[in-house]
Amino acid sequence: MSANQDKDDRPLAPGLYLVATPIGNLEDITLRALRVLRQADRIGCEDTRQTQKLLNHFEIRTPTVSYHMHNEGSRTEELIAELKNGARIAIVSDAGTPGIADPGGQIVAAALTAGVDVFPIPGANAAISGVIASGLTTERFTFHGFLPAKAGQRKTALEELARDDGTHIFYEAPHRILDTLADVEAVFGPEQHVVIARELTKIHEEFLRGSAAGIRSQLASRASVRGEIVLMLTPTPTESASEDKKTTLAAEVAALMKSEAISEMDALKRVARERGIGKSEAYRELQREQNRRR
Repeated sequence: MSANQDKDDRPLAPGLYLVATPIGNLEDITLRALRVLRQADRIGCEDTRQTQKLLNHFEIRTPTVSYHMHNEGSRTEELIAELKNGARIAIVSDAGTPGIADPGGQIVAAALTAGVDVFPIPGANAAISGVIASGLTTERFTFHGFLPAKAGQRKTALEELARDDGTHIFYEAPHRILDTLADVEAVFGPEQHVVIARELTKIHEEFLRGSAAGIRSQLASRASVRGEIVLMLTPTPTESASEDKKTTLAAEVAALMKSEAISEMDALKRVARERGIGKSEAYRELQREQNRRR
């Protein structure tokens, strides 16, 4: 019997296993991950149908159960009860690493509280795969998950990065990437260097590196933008392009209050209307500018 076969025959210890699965290329599954999935008593899946494709490919017949954001609470209680009785439960997401922008965190916390051992089974991850090939600094980086879907909240999230010179990593949906790049331009300027990694490890894997304006123009010229996207940037040390705009907004509000003897809110409503932006967005910009001056 070979050393590898002997390893495969080792019994799996009781506990919770967080198993990373391929994000595209099936060759990225690890030998350890395959052994855990074969020997586990049950596999909790973000989507059982998606996981079954992977299991079928590797001829794994372990029973599966759904474990996703909509049933995470109730399913966690059920699986923890089994784990406390000595079960071996594997958790997988549709692709990548459980708990990283995917379900997993809640059952880990519950398992640790219950005194159950938790084992990470490392493997593919889009954020890490993207940043190591981005050309940006990897000495210090922050993963933020998905940016807010609403424009005002998204700008606020980006503006909070202005004083942090590390690399920032985001996931983004293809139908929002153009709007997000426009917000990057508004906050950091059109020349802000960004890197987009699309369809990582898949047949149409693509890296786009350049200015926010240039990449936005390039993507806008396509008939459609598809696939999973990782957006990465290191904020430039210069002031954001939106700084002048926010200062001007504050100045306009102050000028209206003085010249027409109206309240700040009335002045803000008028400025928002003239600029073609929502009142809530204008109010957030005004607050951020006032907070910076304190």
